[in-house]
Amino acid sequence: MWEELEQRGLTAGPNRAGVPHAIGCDSCGLVSHGSRTCPRCGYTLRQRKTNSLNRTWALLLAAALLYIPANILPVMTVISLGRGQPDTILTGVEQLVRSGLWPLALLVFFASITVPVLKLVGLVTMLIATHRGSAARLRERTLLYRIVDSVGRWSMIDVFMVSILTAIVRMGLIASIYPGPGVIAFSGVVILTMLAAMSFDPRLMWDAARTGKKP
Repeated sequence: MWEELEQRGLTAGPNRAGVPHAIGCDSCGLVSHGSRTCPRCGYTLRQRKTNSLNRTWALLLAAALLYIPANILPVMTVISLGRGQPDTILTGVEQLVRSGLWPLALLVFFASITVPVLKLVGLVTMLIATHRGSAARLRERTLLYRIVDSVGRWSMIDVFMVSILTAIVRMGLIASIYPGPGVIAFSGVVILTMLAAMSFDPRLMWDAARTGKKP
């Protein structure tokens, strides 16, 4: 929201002046000096997020465990003319391909398979590099964090699609769609990876690189 307001010129952008002991707001990005709360949004300012690495590891582990049933359990069951079978994410993509809906199949595959895996791998890579105190490609890793943090929410496309189809297609034996337990597990994966990205503090990568050890 703050980025959109800045682009429209409705609010001032972050102050990026190189002043010692400046603190960037985790909510709106404004850099403040000598203040405990952000003067723009009122968010509590802190030098570093508390227990960032431990909380991120815990959330990622929970997401990885949920990712298994999210892909094994059916996400929905389509009943057409009294017949139907449950579909997982991958079998749903396969059905879309067979129906000639390539754009929708690619969208579901990207949002439901590619994005969660890349988020898990990206965050684990950043965590391991931070634990090792690596100074390699810090700018690239910071950019990777911003990408991971911004695209994670788009994985909910699959969940929204199932919920909309379930609500709309209710025609008894002619055609009906029912959600499966895989949707709950997949929603948990998306939410947990989003929380993991929010819990990770990218500033710790620079701290670890400066000291050569885990911050």
